[in-house]
Amino acid sequence: MSVIPRNNTGLSGEYFVAAELYRRGWSVGMTIGNAKAIDLFAEKNDKKISIQVKSLYQRKNNGWPIIKDKIKQDCYYIFVILNADKMTSPDYYICTSKEADIACHQYESRGVITISELKKYDYIGKWEKLEL
Repeated sequence: MSVIPRNNTGLSGEYFVAAELYRRGWSVGMTIGNAKAIDLFAEKNDKKISIQVKSLYQRKNNGWPIIKDKIKQDCYYIFVILNADKMTSPDYYICTSKEADIACHQYESRGVITISELKKYDYIGKWEKLEL
């Protein structure tokens, strides 16, 4: 089994999400680079959405680092577990910005959205949220 270099984890997740969106009939625009505000823009049936993608290499990680005050409103968050250790398809947790804000645990110097928190609210595979 090969290991995904850490700096490729984020971009890998973005490509996987873009592929899933295309498969579901969305047109997708990707932004490339480290200093971007939004990762993906998508459009389907005259609906336009912004998406922020957060990726983890595998399930051993506890969660995604995120600062509560930096959660963008009117944006969807898709949290990806690449499952590279098992070589299976990624897991996708789809949240609105409000749901991401609720799931975020902010500590003094850092914030995190844990896998267990997203599982608790059953956000896995909820692609239909994007069309509401």
